[in-house]
Amino acid sequence: MVTVREQIADVGFVRPVGIPAGVEVMSLAELRERAAVRMGRAGLGPPQRPAFHHLITLSGGALWHTVDFTGYALKPGSWLWVRPGQVQQWGDLDGAEGTLVLFERDFVDPGTAAAARVDDPYAPVLHVPDPEGGQALDLAVRHLTHEFRSTRGIALEAHVAVLRHLLAVLVLRLAQPAAPVGSPAPEPGETFVHFRDAVERDFTRTRRLDDYAHALGYPPRTLSRATLAGAGVNAKEFIDRRVFLEAKRLLAHGDQSASRIAAQLGFTSATNFSKYFQQRTGQAPIAFRETVRGRTG
Repeated sequence: MVTVREQIADVGFVRPVGIPAGVEVMSLAELRERAAVRMGRAGLGPPQRPAFHHLITLSGGALWHTVDFTGYALKPGSWLWVRPGQVQQWGDLDGAEGTLVLFERDFVDPGTAAAARVDDPYAPVLHVPDPEGGQALDLAVRHLTHEFRSTRGIALEAHVAVLRHLLAVLVLRLAQPAAPVGSPAPEPGETFVHFRDAVERDFTRTRRLDDYAHALGYPPRTLSRATLAGAGVNAKEFIDRRVFLEAKRLLAHGDQSASRIAAQLGFTSATNFSKYFQQRTGQAPIAFRETVRGRTG
């Protein structure tokens, strides 16, 4: 069976010549220059769905960045973590100064990936550290940037190992509970985590709460109570939101027809999908695509 993700033309990581595989560090000024060469006045263009991680932090100015159709206002000292599979759209870079770190998931070791929740699609996007945490993150990204640009006097294998360790420091610092905006949320309950993971795996196959309850061995009411405590919505709404998010991602990023997307998401017809989508947005699917791609940030 071909999954939704396999049919999406993701933006893959491309290693520039002479740069170690798996990671790249650049200033936003360098990003602006690249965007001008590749896209002209269009900047970074339409929504993208990269297959690698983006860490963005500002040292000056401001930046509006959209991740999965939610806009985030970055200011100096704040951080944005965009994970593989999420759809992002860059705002105007002209007034922003800072650093962009790109890395592939396999560049960090398994222990770091687990501790930093690298693969968690529900981890926070925006991070605003306290002063002490901000200083630690600033030091970490400065050190990573310095080592990334310093290739003389060190073997390539050692250089890659140093970068891997320094990136581990950065992502572990960024993943600390004090980093997300607002009061730290309590750890989600075990029942909700099982349900959440099952939805992430099977939402294109079924939107029926009873199917998840049967597969997990919980009564539907138990799943709804756990999901209400963990996500603030009932279980059926949680499933629908995940399906709806994927629909928006596919519409924004690709050029597939509404009927093709409907089939990928498990709808019996394009008509049913269009009704489902329009009830939530007030727009037909293709109209939503045109609106998103016309957004400038």
